[in-house]
Amino acid sequence: MISLHTLDLLRYMTGRSLPPLRALQAFEATARHLSISQAAAELGVTPGAVSHQIKTLEDWLGAALFHRLTRALRLTEAGEAALPLMTEGFDRLAAGTARMQAQTDSHLLTISVSPGFGSLWLVPRLDRFRRNHPDIEVRLDGTDRLVDISKGEADVAIRYGMGGYSNVHCDRLFAMRATPVCSPGVLKQGKGLRSPSDLAEHTLLHVEWKEAEGSWRTWLLAAGALDVDPYKGPRFTKEEMAVRAALDGEGVALIGDRMAADHLASGRLIRPFDADLSTPLVFAYFLLRPEDREDDPKISAFRKWILEEAESVERDGSFPSPS
Repeated sequence: MISLHTLDLLRYMTGRSLPPLRALQAFEATARHLSISQAAAELGVTPGAVSHQIKTLEDWLGAALFHRLTRALRLTEAGEAALPLMTEGFDRLAAGTARMQAQTDSHLLTISVSPGFGSLWLVPRLDRFRRNHPDIEVRLDGTDRLVDISKGEADVAIRYGMGGYSNVHCDRLFAMRATPVCSPGVLKQGKGLRSPSDLAEHTLLHVEWKEAEGSWRTWLLAAGALDVDPYKGPRFTKEEMAVRAALDGEGVALIGDRMAADHLASGRLIRPFDADLSTPLVFAYFLLRPEDREDDPKISAFRKWILEEAESVERDGSFPSPS
Protein backbone atom coordinates (compact mmCIF):
# COMPACT_ATOMS: atom_id res chain seq x y z
CA MET A 1 0.00 0.00 0.00
CA ILE A 2 1.42 3.41 -1.00
CA SER A 3 1.10 5.99 1.75
CA LEU A 4 -0.62 9.37 1.32
CA HIS A 5 2.74 11.06 1.83
CA THR A 6 4.20 9.06 -1.08
CA LEU A 7 1.25 9.99 -3.29
CA ASP A 8 1.85 13.64 -2.48
CA LEU A 9 5.48 13.22 -3.57
CA LEU A 10 4.43 11.60 -6.82
CA ARG A 11 2.05 14.45 -7.55
CA TYR A 12 4.94 16.87 -7.08
CA MET A 13 7.25 14.86 -9.31
CA THR A 14 4.77 14.20 -12.13
CA GLY A 15 2.87 17.49 -12.16
CA ARG A 16 3.84 20.67 -13.98
CA SER A 17 5.57 22.06 -10.87
CA LEU A 18 8.89 20.32 -11.46
CA PRO A 19 12.27 20.34 -9.75
CA PRO A 20 15.41 20.93 -11.87
CA LEU A 21 15.68 18.46 -14.79
CA ARG A 22 19.29 17.63 -13.89
CA ALA A 23 18.18 16.59 -10.42
CA LEU A 24 15.54 14.29 -11.90
CA GLN A 25 18.12 12.81 -14.29
CA ALA A 26 20.52 12.18 -11.43
CA PHE A 27 17.81 10.47 -9.40
CA GLU A 28 16.58 8.30 -12.29
CA ALA A 29 20.05 7.12 -13.30
CA THR A 30 21.12 6.45 -9.70
CA ALA A 31 17.88 4.62 -8.92
CA ARG A 32 18.27 2.36 -11.97
CA HIS A 33 21.87 1.46 -11.15
CA LEU A 34 21.61 1.83 -7.36
CA SER A 35 25.06 3.31 -7.77
CA ILE A 36 26.15 6.94 -7.78
CA SER A 37 29.39 6.14 -9.62
CA GLN A 38 27.60 4.26 -12.42
CA ALA A 39 25.04 7.04 -12.72
CA ALA A 40 27.86 9.58 -12.96
CA ALA A 41 29.54 7.57 -15.74
CA GLU A 42 26.26 7.38 -17.67
CA LEU A 43 25.57 11.11 -17.33
CA GLY A 44 29.16 12.17 -17.96
CA VAL A 45 29.57 14.04 -14.66
CA THR A 46 31.38 13.44 -11.38
CA PRO A 47 29.91 11.36 -8.54
CA GLY A 48 29.97 14.51 -6.44
CA ALA A 49 27.75 16.28 -8.96
CA VAL A 50 25.26 13.39 -8.90
CA SER A 51 25.17 13.43 -5.08
CA HIS A 52 24.60 17.19 -5.12
CA GLN A 53 21.70 16.90 -7.58
CA ILE A 54 20.05 14.13 -5.56
CA LYS A 55 20.38 16.25 -2.42
CA THR A 56 18.80 19.16 -4.30
CA LEU A 57 15.87 16.97 -5.31
CA GLU A 58 15.39 15.58 -1.80
CA ASP A 59 15.45 19.11 -0.36
CA TRP A 60 12.92 20.23 -2.98
CA LEU A 61 10.63 17.31 -2.06
CA GLY A 62 11.30 17.47 1.65
CA ALA A 63 11.83 13.71 1.77
CA ALA A 64 14.58 11.13 1.28
CA LEU A 65 14.63 9.02 -1.90
CA PHE A 66 17.44 6.65 -0.89
CA HIS A 67 18.52 4.76 2.19
CA ARG A 68 22.29 5.30 2.41
CA LEU A 69 23.73 2.02 3.61
CA THR A 70 27.41 1.36 4.32
CA ARG A 71 28.31 0.18 0.83
CA ALA A 72 25.01 0.30 -1.01
CA LEU A 73 21.96 2.36 -1.82
CA ARG A 74 18.36 1.27 -1.38
CA LEU A 75 15.32 3.17 -2.58
CA THR A 76 12.83 4.51 -0.09
CA GLU A 77 9.12 3.91 -0.66
CA ALA A 78 8.87 7.26 -2.42
CA GLY A 79 11.88 6.47 -4.62
CA GLU A 80 10.51 3.05 -5.60
CA ALA A 81 7.14 4.53 -6.51
CA ALA A 82 8.66 7.35 -8.56
CA LEU A 83 11.31 5.42 -10.51
CA PRO A 84 9.07 3.73 -13.13
CA LEU A 85 7.39 7.06 -13.88
CA MET A 86 10.71 8.85 -14.15
CA THR A 87 12.15 6.21 -16.48
CA GLU A 88 9.04 6.26 -18.64
CA GLY A 89 9.14 10.04 -18.69
CA PHE A 90 12.74 10.23 -19.89
CA ASP A 91 12.07 7.52 -22.49
CA ARG A 92 9.14 9.53 -23.79
CA LEU A 93 11.22 12.71 -23.81
CA ALA A 94 13.85 10.90 -25.90
CA ALA A 95 11.18 9.58 -28.27
CA GLY A 96 9.62 13.03 -28.55
CA THR A 97 12.97 14.61 -29.29
CA ALA A 98 13.65 12.00 -31.97
CA ARG A 99 10.20 12.68 -33.45
CA MET A 100 10.92 16.43 -33.56
CA GLN A 101 14.26 15.78 -35.23
CA ALA A 102 12.58 13.49 -37.75
CA GLN A 103 10.06 16.20 -38.60
CA THR A 104 12.73 18.90 -38.74
CA ASP A 105 14.88 16.76 -41.02
CA SER A 106 11.91 15.28 -42.87
CA HIS A 107 13.90 15.09 -46.11
CA LEU A 108 17.11 13.71 -44.60
CA LEU A 109 17.45 9.91 -44.44
CA THR A 110 20.22 8.67 -42.16
CA ILE A 111 21.32 5.09 -42.93
CA SER A 112 23.53 3.27 -40.44
CA VAL A 113 25.58 0.74 -42.38
CA SER A 114 28.82 -1.17 -41.96
CA PRO A 115 31.69 0.40 -43.95
CA GLY A 116 32.17 -2.79 -45.99
CA PHE A 117 28.56 -3.15 -47.10
CA GLY A 118 28.31 0.58 -47.65
CA SER A 119 31.35 0.93 -49.90
CA LEU A 120 31.14 -2.38 -51.75
CA TRP A 121 27.39 -2.71 -52.30
CA LEU A 122 25.23 0.20 -51.22
CA VAL A 123 27.13 3.24 -52.50
CA PRO A 124 27.52 1.94 -56.11
CA ARG A 125 23.70 1.55 -56.26
CA LEU A 126 22.61 4.56 -54.26
CA ASP A 127 22.46 6.89 -57.24
CA ARG A 128 19.49 4.90 -58.52
CA PHE A 129 17.62 5.65 -55.31
CA ARG A 130 18.58 9.33 -55.43
CA ARG A 131 17.43 9.66 -59.04
CA ASN A 132 14.05 8.14 -58.14
CA HIS A 133 13.71 10.25 -54.99
CA PRO A 134 15.43 13.60 -55.57
CA ASP A 135 13.52 15.10 -52.63
CA ILE A 136 15.29 12.79 -50.12
CA GLU A 137 18.78 13.68 -48.97
CA VAL A 138 20.83 10.64 -47.91
CA ARG A 139 23.32 10.57 -45.05
CA LEU A 140 25.41 7.40 -44.61
CA ASP A 141 26.70 6.65 -41.11
CA GLY A 142 29.44 4.10 -41.75
CA THR A 143 29.80 2.17 -38.51
CA ASP A 144 29.66 -1.35 -37.10
CA ARG A 145 28.53 -0.20 -33.67
CA LEU A 146 25.01 -0.91 -32.50
CA VAL A 147 22.69 2.06 -32.97
CA ASP A 148 19.28 2.54 -31.39
CA ILE A 149 17.03 3.51 -34.28
CA SER A 150 14.03 3.59 -31.93
CA LYS A 151 15.65 6.62 -30.28
CA GLY A 152 16.48 8.37 -33.54
CA GLU A 153 20.19 7.56 -33.78
CA ALA A 154 19.47 6.64 -37.42
CA ASP A 155 16.37 6.30 -39.58
CA VAL A 156 17.27 2.78 -40.73
CA ALA A 157 20.16 0.38 -40.19
CA ILE A 158 21.62 -2.40 -42.31
CA ARG A 159 23.23 -5.15 -40.28
CA TYR A 160 24.84 -8.56 -40.89
CA GLY A 161 23.71 -11.31 -38.55
CA MET A 162 21.18 -14.03 -37.77
CA GLY A 163 18.08 -11.84 -37.67
CA GLY A 164 15.64 -11.95 -34.77
CA TYR A 165 16.34 -8.34 -33.80
CA SER A 166 14.04 -7.07 -31.04
CA ASN A 167 11.96 -3.87 -30.94
CA VAL A 168 12.43 -3.14 -34.65
CA HIS A 169 10.89 -4.17 -37.95
CA CYS A 170 13.31 -6.45 -39.78
CA ASP A 171 13.53 -7.28 -43.51
CA ARG A 172 15.96 -9.91 -44.81
CA LEU A 173 17.93 -8.63 -47.78
CA PHE A 174 20.15 -11.54 -48.81
CA ALA A 175 22.73 -14.05 -47.65
CA MET A 176 26.08 -14.70 -49.32
CA ARG A 177 28.50 -17.43 -50.30
CA ALA A 178 32.22 -17.27 -49.52
CA THR A 179 34.11 -17.49 -52.80
CA PRO A 180 37.78 -17.04 -53.79
CA VAL A 181 38.49 -14.01 -55.97
CA CYS A 182 41.67 -12.52 -57.41
CA SER A 183 42.90 -10.15 -60.08
CA PRO A 184 43.43 -11.62 -63.58
CA GLY A 185 47.17 -11.13 -63.22
CA VAL A 186 47.35 -13.64 -60.36
CA LEU A 187 46.53 -16.44 -62.81
CA LYS A 188 49.90 -15.81 -64.48
CA GLN A 189 51.86 -16.27 -61.28
CA GLY A 190 53.55 -19.62 -60.60
CA LYS A 191 51.52 -22.56 -61.88
CA GLY A 192 48.39 -20.43 -62.07
CA LEU A 193 45.19 -21.61 -60.40
CA ARG A 194 43.94 -24.68 -62.19
CA SER A 195 42.72 -26.38 -58.98
CA PRO A 196 42.29 -25.43 -55.30
CA SER A 197 45.54 -27.27 -54.47
CA ASP A 198 47.42 -24.62 -56.48
CA LEU A 199 46.56 -22.12 -53.74
CA ALA A 200 49.56 -23.55 -51.87
CA GLU A 201 51.75 -21.31 -54.07
CA HIS A 202 49.67 -18.17 -53.58
CA THR A 203 49.04 -15.72 -50.77
CA LEU A 204 45.70 -16.19 -49.04
CA LEU A 205 43.89 -13.00 -48.04
CA HIS A 206 41.68 -13.56 -44.99
CA VAL A 207 38.59 -11.66 -43.87
CA GLU A 208 37.80 -12.10 -40.18
CA TRP A 209 34.17 -13.10 -40.57
CA LYS A 210 31.74 -13.53 -37.68
CA GLU A 211 31.13 -17.09 -38.86
CA ALA A 212 33.54 -19.99 -39.31
CA GLU A 213 31.98 -20.83 -42.69
CA GLY A 214 33.73 -17.80 -44.13
CA SER A 215 37.22 -19.01 -43.22
CA TRP A 216 39.82 -20.38 -45.63
CA ARG A 217 40.06 -23.46 -43.41
CA THR A 218 36.39 -24.32 -44.00
CA TRP A 219 36.58 -23.58 -47.72
CA LEU A 220 39.76 -25.61 -48.29
CA LEU A 221 38.34 -28.58 -46.39
CA ALA A 222 35.18 -28.49 -48.51
CA ALA A 223 37.28 -28.20 -51.70
CA GLY A 224 39.50 -31.14 -50.68
CA ALA A 225 42.66 -29.02 -50.76
CA LEU A 226 44.14 -30.51 -47.60
CA ASP A 227 47.72 -29.72 -48.62
CA VAL A 228 47.17 -25.94 -48.47
CA ASP A 229 48.00 -24.11 -45.23
CA PRO A 230 44.66 -22.44 -44.31
CA TYR A 231 46.25 -19.93 -41.93
CA LYS A 232 48.95 -18.33 -44.07
CA GLY A 233 48.59 -14.81 -45.38
CA PRO A 234 47.45 -11.43 -44.05
CA ARG A 235 44.17 -10.96 -42.19
CA PHE A 236 41.69 -8.11 -42.59
CA THR A 237 38.92 -7.01 -40.25
CA LYS A 238 37.05 -5.27 -43.09
CA GLU A 239 35.93 -6.84 -46.36
CA GLU A 240 36.78 -3.74 -48.39
CA MET A 241 40.46 -3.99 -47.37
CA ALA A 242 40.67 -7.59 -48.56
CA VAL A 243 38.97 -6.66 -51.82
CA ARG A 244 41.43 -3.80 -52.30
CA ALA A 245 44.36 -6.15 -51.73
CA ALA A 246 42.92 -8.63 -54.24
CA LEU A 247 42.45 -5.85 -56.80
CA ASP A 248 46.09 -4.89 -56.32
CA GLY A 249 47.17 -8.47 -57.09
CA GLU A 250 48.41 -9.21 -53.57
CA GLY A 251 46.80 -12.63 -53.39
CA VAL A 252 43.52 -14.55 -53.44
CA ALA A 253 40.75 -13.27 -51.15
CA LEU A 254 37.93 -15.36 -49.74
CA ILE A 255 35.07 -12.87 -49.83
CA GLY A 256 31.28 -12.83 -49.80
CA ASP A 257 30.22 -13.09 -53.42
CA ARG A 258 27.78 -10.18 -53.13
CA MET A 259 30.53 -7.89 -51.89
CA ALA A 260 32.73 -8.63 -54.92
CA ALA A 261 30.01 -8.87 -57.57
CA ASP A 262 30.57 -5.45 -59.17
CA HIS A 263 34.29 -6.11 -59.56
CA LEU A 264 33.53 -9.58 -60.95
CA ALA A 265 31.06 -8.12 -63.45
CA SER A 266 33.63 -5.59 -64.66
CA GLY A 267 36.43 -8.17 -64.89
CA ARG A 268 38.61 -6.38 -62.35
CA LEU A 269 38.30 -9.53 -60.24
CA ILE A 270 37.71 -13.10 -61.37
CA ARG A 271 36.67 -16.38 -59.78
CA PRO A 272 39.61 -18.70 -60.41
CA PHE A 273 37.46 -21.75 -59.72
CA ASP A 274 33.98 -22.94 -60.58
CA ALA A 275 31.22 -20.96 -58.85
CA ASP A 276 30.03 -24.19 -57.22
CA LEU A 277 33.20 -24.12 -55.13
CA SER A 278 31.77 -21.59 -52.70
CA THR A 279 30.62 -21.94 -49.10
CA PRO A 280 27.13 -20.80 -48.00
CA LEU A 281 27.28 -18.35 -45.11
CA VAL A 282 24.69 -18.71 -42.36
CA PHE A 283 24.44 -14.97 -41.64
CA ALA A 284 22.56 -12.55 -43.87
CA TYR A 285 22.07 -8.81 -44.34
CA PHE A 286 18.95 -7.25 -42.81
CA LEU A 287 17.24 -3.87 -43.01
CA LEU A 288 16.11 -2.62 -39.59
CA ARG A 289 13.39 0.01 -39.20
CA PRO A 290 11.75 1.68 -36.16
CA GLU A 291 8.45 0.13 -35.10
CA ASP A 292 6.75 3.50 -34.63
CA ARG A 293 7.56 5.04 -38.03
CA GLU A 294 5.65 2.80 -40.41
CA ASP A 295 4.19 5.81 -42.23
CA ASP A 296 7.43 7.77 -42.64
CA PRO A 297 7.60 8.40 -46.43
CA LYS A 298 11.40 8.48 -46.69
CA ILE A 299 11.77 5.18 -44.79
CA SER A 300 9.03 3.55 -46.85
CA ALA A 301 10.66 4.72 -50.08
CA PHE A 302 14.08 3.41 -49.09
CA ARG A 303 12.66 0.08 -47.90
CA LYS A 304 10.82 -0.45 -51.19
CA TRP A 305 13.91 0.40 -53.20
CA ILE A 306 16.42 -1.74 -51.31
CA LEU A 307 14.07 -4.74 -51.20
CA GLU A 308 13.76 -4.54 -54.98
CA GLU A 309 17.56 -4.39 -55.29
CA ALA A 310 17.91 -7.36 -52.94
CA GLU A 311 15.25 -9.31 -54.81
CA SER A 312 17.17 -8.87 -58.07
CA VAL A 313 20.26 -10.24 -56.34
CA GLU A 314 18.44 -13.36 -55.15
CA ARG A 315 16.62 -13.83 -58.47
CA ASP A 316 19.56 -13.32 -60.81
CA GLY A 317 22.30 -14.64 -58.56
CA SER A 318 24.32 -11.51 -59.29
CA PHE A 319 24.15 -7.80 -58.82
CA PRO A 320 22.64 -5.56 -61.46
CA SER A 321 25.02 -3.11 -63.05
CA PRO A 322 25.67 -0.11 -60.79
CA SER A 323 24.94 2.30 -63.63
